[in-house]
Amino acid sequence: MPAPEAVLVLNSGSSSIKFGLFDIAAEPVLLCKGLLDEHEDKPRLVVRDAAGNTLFDKQRAGAGADGGHLFAEVLAFIEDRFGQGCLRAVGHRIVHGGPNYSGPLVLTDDVTAKLEALTPLAPLHQPRCLAPVHAISAIQPALIQIAGFDTGFHHDLKPPASRFAIPGRFEARGIRRYGFHGLSFEYVAGRLAEIAPELAAKRTVIAHLGNGASLCALRDGRSVDTTMGLTPLDGLVMGTRCGTIDPGVLLYLQQHEGMAVEEVQHLLYHQSGLLGVSGLSADMRTLLASREPAAREAVDLFIFRAAQAIAMMATTLGGLECLVFTGGIGEHAGEIRGAIGERLAWLGVHIDAAANAAARERINGDDSAIEVLVIPTNEELMIARHCAAVLRAM
Repeated sequence: MPAPEAVLVLNSGSSSIKFGLFDIAAEPVLLCKGLLDEHEDKPRLVVRDAAGNTLFDKQRAGAGADGGHLFAEVLAFIEDRFGQGCLRAVGHRIVHGGPNYSGPLVLTDDVTAKLEALTPLAPLHQPRCLAPVHAISAIQPALIQIAGFDTGFHHDLKPPASRFAIPGRFEARGIRRYGFHGLSFEYVAGRLAEIAPELAAKRTVIAHLGNGASLCALRDGRSVDTTMGLTPLDGLVMGTRCGTIDPGVLLYLQQHEGMAVEEVQHLLYHQSGLLGVSGLSADMRTLLASREPAAREAVDLFIFRAAQAIAMMATTLGGLECLVFTGGIGEHAGEIRGAIGERLAWLGVHIDAAANAAARERINGDDSAIEVLVIPTNEELMIARHCAAVLRAM
């Protein structure tokens, strides 16, 4: 077998990094996938083939906190299994592209420095996305690295959807609504056009529901509104993030509770959302299984705010014809999908209970005025496609 033309895609989370290795000789094909887990005392690398069979599983103690050794082991594994020189590039999910970066591009030192300067706009995410760039540069400085931006899909948002109601001089400094989860929305929009081309031009809301959660309003397959704004903190209730909040709460916390800016930031990003309301967990599965009243309160708030925001997106679109669920909760939590559907019955949403319980691709009832689908997202494949396009243009 000839060596693949491979791209390694890294998707960084708060304590682990998902990755996929793709052959991009034609349409990207997954060769293997895995997880770099830096959360434990013994950092762990797990690699599985496309069918989910374990190929490599290793833990190492006392190797340092930067995870560089894990990247070295990934690169070594790729060369050993697929051949030296097969790896053409590494693709990265970069959360914030700011006002200047939208499409995929090669990460030079200058571009990376400019992306690091955007850290105040995504303090939880941006450093985590860029740390692997530095680690891999230290191991293989000549290896091409390519960025795919979570803000890119929303880059062309127009006023009024792109604006805050603050003096215009701040917008000139880049303070505007950017939106996130763009790689997921881009993939799902493309997948919707493949499986239901008659819906591609319809007024659609995609609900990416997971530990991070946001909505995207689509018209003709393009983003025209979204629930996240300047930062990934805005919008829906999330695992540990508060979502939309009265700005007066922040002023109160600083002025009357004596909280420093860093304490407020930590509260809103790490101690709020489902975790903050329930006092138990940020994991929706744990909350759904719990009998604690606070767990139910957190779930109910999540559902309430999601349904409320879907109706808001329908206002932007001037109606709603299609609703798509994706993300960890959107794909796997039928109870959440069903409850959101019940709250949107006045809009004509009717979810079929049996189809929803089975997580079928289409879950709307025959009498539903709105098409309702469940489409698994694939951010890694989307990044691999972007990388392939950049490499072919070089």
